Amino acid sequence: MLSRARSRPHRANPAPFLAGLLLAAAFSLLAGCSDVDDPSLHPVSDPRYDAPAPALRSEAYDPQRSVFWGDLHIHTSLSYDAYTFGVRALPDDAYTFAKGGTIQHAIGYPIRLSRPLDFAAVTDHAEFLGVARAMGEADPTGPVRLRDVLATGSPWRITYNYLRTTLSKMAGSETRKAAFGGGGYSSATNSAWREILASAERHNQPGRFTAFVGYEWTSMPQEYNLHRNVIYRSGQAPELPYTSLDSENPEDLWRALEEQRGQGMEMIAIPHNGNVSNGLMYDRVTFEGAPLGADYAALRMKNEPISEILQVKGQSETHPLLSSEDEFAAFELFDRVMSPSAEFSEPRGSYARDALKSGLEMSQRDGFNPYRFGVIGSSDGHNASAPVEEDRYHGKLPLIDGTVGLRLGESLLIPQAQNRGSRWSAMGLAAVWAEENTRASLFDAMRRKETYATSGPRIQVRFFGGWDFDRSTLADPAVIEKAYAAGVSMGGTLPVRPGGEAPRFVVMALRDPAGANLDRVQIIKAWVDTSGGAHEKIYDIAASGGRRPDPSTHRVGPVGNTVDVEAATYANTIGSAQLRALWSDPDFDAAREAFYYARVLEIPTPRWSTYDARRMGIAAPEPTSLQERAITSAIWYQPATGE
Repeated sequence: MLSRARSRPHRANPAPFLAGLLLAAAFSLLAGCSDVDDPSLHPVSDPRYDAPAPALRSEAYDPQRSVFWGDLHIHTSLSYDAYTFGVRALPDDAYTFAKGGTIQHAIGYPIRLSRPLDFAAVTDHAEFLGVARAMGEADPTGPVRLRDVLATGSPWRITYNYLRTTLSKMAGSETRKAAFGGGGYSSATNSAWREILASAERHNQPGRFTAFVGYEWTSMPQEYNLHRNVIYRSGQAPELPYTSLDSENPEDLWRALEEQRGQGMEMIAIPHNGNVSNGLMYDRVTFEGAPLGADYAALRMKNEPISEILQVKGQSETHPLLSSEDEFAAFELFDRVMSPSAEFSEPRGSYARDALKSGLEMSQRDGFNPYRFGVIGSSDGHNASAPVEEDRYHGKLPLIDGTVGLRLGESLLIPQAQNRGSRWSAMGLAAVWAEENTRASLFDAMRRKETYATSGPRIQVRFFGGWDFDRSTLADPAVIEKAYAAGVSMGGTLPVRPGGEAPRFVVMALRDPAGANLDRVQIIKAWVDTSGGAHEKIYDIAASGGRRPDPSTHRVGPVGNTVDVEAATYANTIGSAQLRALWSDPDFDAAREAFYYARVLEIPTPRWSTYDARRMGIAAPEPTSLQERAITSAIWYQPATGE
């Protein structure tokens, strides 16, 4: 079933829910304990984490734009859930990690990226910002050292007390009033926000590393995810973040951001995890259940030009129930809502491709489109880190998945269905094509949607559409300059060109130099028919190994699989280091509105769970391998008037 009745979300006090949710999660996790020796509790010396941090990349201004890699979704101990589940790291630690430095995981072992990022944002939850940490640090018994808790033979009672003390305080109405009503812990919230602002300024190095000011607005009506990360263009930000305690309605958030623009600030809000929104993230009615209108569409697109579609809690590109002809739609699925009930999340209205198609239908029928957005990836790491590398994966929340044994369900005896840590993913990253590595340049690129998402590897992808590209375009040394001059890049709209000629698209993909070869390049197309209904089709336009698409299906066969599961290795003996193609839509209808985006797939490589199983000395769970990917923002086509 792709649709089912559901009541509209209501505004509710989230404090008791948050406390109940975290306690329920803890109790389900701590149902029992085995005597399995967890290797994460006994870290060994590793030169990868002892060497000095690598130098940050420095790029000169480039009018043809360079790709910059970042994570716009990182939490520290200033977030109530991160602190409660064991994190003690602060924003400075998050930026140190993003810049290639080594920091300590909450369990006690070192963590580090293989290469620095170019930009990052600390996006701690605005709700109860800094409050849990202030309470924990003020506790005369002192915070429990999480590694010691997990290393005991029976940690559940200690951990129960560890959680209960903080969460019971957070749930109390008096504490909530104090936190946001001008007394008590208001100083904790103010102090935390000031620290976030100051840390971003300390670590921002124009031309070398960009630290964005941001926070997460954590709306969760009826336990369905409507979260947004708010990212500011400069260091100018409000006195305090706007929170879901003020309103759970995204429209109210957008209006608050509009007021801030009137005060000289500029920002965007980035939705994430539509996959667990139960159809609310990209709904066809407003939060209050009213029909969408042109004003709603304009307000939404002004504030939300991009969406995060790849992260730890799964992908939000598409779902097999929505895209039955897409054999890659089941990639890293997480389609249960984030509540103790873990009910199935309705796919319709929850995934980006479906939302973009809904936008086409509304544009055709009503003349407005609220879903004309681009895409990025980011991690949602809660250890002041970006856990995006499969072979270095260290989990999202320490108490849930901070060790190899916890992630694989070996250290705690809990049903696999309740072990969220086993189903989370090591992804993703934001890729932004910008002239230089500065707040303004990167932000403006996000505003124009010249962005794409990857599941972690740094696959380079260029995607252009135009009317005048030909075979000589790809061979031209000045291909990028001419592609910009004669067409539009990802995120753009093809200029009007009357007549029936099909547009042409240029895709150029280069493998991550430290990663796997490429399998194929695909174009995902969607269009509206004469009745206004949207359809989709997938075309394989370039493939490694000399594979050619079938003339009728436009698809190629599997690339093969070199993964040695037991050894957790793979070989670049298949695939290609780069793929490029000039493609023209063979099914083009000049009278029908459409969009196109590119998806680039790597050859199969080991999943994080396969690397962990090797460390644990057990059989790897399925899936043992995955095909990492890059997904670009779309290019839109609109018919000329009178077509």
